[in-house]
Amino acid sequence: MQIRQLTEEYSVSPQISLEDVQTLKDMGYKSIVCHRPDDEDPGQPSFDEIAAKAAELGLETAHIPVVGQIPADAVRAMVDALDELPKPMLGYCRSGNRSTVIYQQTLHLR
Repeated sequence: MQIRQLTEEYSVSPQISLEDVQTLKDMGYKSIVCHRPDDEDPGQPSFDEIAAKAAELGLETAHIPVVGQIPADAVRAMVDALDELPKPMLGYCRSGNRSTVIYQQTLHLR
């Protein structure tokens, strides 16, 4: 897992595994946001699988899947997640890029 910290409260990474959820908890993360649609790639864990493991460990989650151009409603959902979920937060997608771009798009709305 390659985590890139953008701020003290928000970091991004490529796709996480179910095992990574425990590591994220151990690292002090309090919430996880997924920016991938389910079944984007064969074999990726579904959001429901990640969310179930996170809930088992006391982490909160949000699913804001985006593909291509990030729509305004997804940016608004990300603003809500940033306002409502506990920090520090990890956003993930296939490479970490969507999770970075959507965060950058929230900066003028917060």
